[in-house]
Amino acid sequence: MSDDRLKIEVSHLTKRYGAVTAVRDLTFTVEPGVVTGFLGPNGAGKTTTMRMLTGLVSPTSGAATIGGRPYRRLPRPSRTVGAVLDANAFHPGHTARDHLRVYAAMGGYPDSRVAELLDLLGLAEAADRRTRGFSTGMRQRLNLATALLGDPRVLLLDEPSNGLDPEGMRWLRSFLRQLADEGRTVLISSHVLSEIQQLVDDVVVIRRGELIAAGPWSRLAGPPAVLVSSPDADQLAAALRVSRPDRDAPRVEPVEGGRLRVHGLDAPDVADLAAAHRLRVHELVTEAPGLEQLFLHLTTDKAAAP
Repeated sequence: MSDDRLKIEVSHLTKRYGAVTAVRDLTFTVEPGVVTGFLGPNGAGKTTTMRMLTGLVSPTSGAATIGGRPYRRLPRPSRTVGAVLDANAFHPGHTARDHLRVYAAMGGYPDSRVAELLDLLGLAEAADRRTRGFSTGMRQRLNLATALLGDPRVLLLDEPSNGLDPEGMRWLRSFLRQLADEGRTVLISSHVLSEIQQLVDDVVVIRRGELIAAGPWSRLAGPPAVLVSSPDADQLAAALRVSRPDRDAPRVEPVEGGRLRVHGLDAPDVADLAAAHRLRVHELVTEAPGLEQLFLHLTTDKAAAP
């Protein structure tokens, strides 16, 4: 196993708890050198999957490997994988330095690594404060420092942006991008889609324990939509839906304020069609695709797997 560029590979992974199937026949790959978002509604099976990746939960069937090996067969797991799955894994009476020293001793890492990470994660000034007084954002930084003690090539992070202010989010984006640029494999589970959109390159989307979509999120989101404001919105929507009988019809969604979101036509096409039908248009805006729209489209009951 090479330590340089390690893939996460999940193959036909299933986990049942009695009559409940938390994860069902899940298959995906997380590539090195990119930041991958692991997305899904609450209860979709994200946490269970990440716990199977780290050997905390045994799969009913299938496999989850890192660099071709299950977590339990990695020779020094903390040198290969850094995981943050519990935001509150601190003794409240310990200082940040104490906490890192305990985990460094468990992993066989020197105190010099503790000092290095306190500085790297912006915790040097708070190093001797007890963790009970830490803000959520400071806890997130300490979690990351703990995960990085072994300088791992793979990072598994559950909700790493929780509690971070805008400055902290900007720092996290830069920090994770640097790690990915070094060839590391970074998998982030999150529900804060507006923030995760600025963090990730690829996404893995699951619903009810099953894969819905995987790949670069910009490709999955598709081309830009056109946002139309018109007092004749109903008539315009009807005209748009029948505008291309010999091709795939545009998809038209009503949005708040009496507007329409049109997929499959560009702004000049919409303007020309409205003019041909003598329908009024007050505003046309080309709308870049967003991760939140993609997520909602993929995880609603009407969405079909690609």
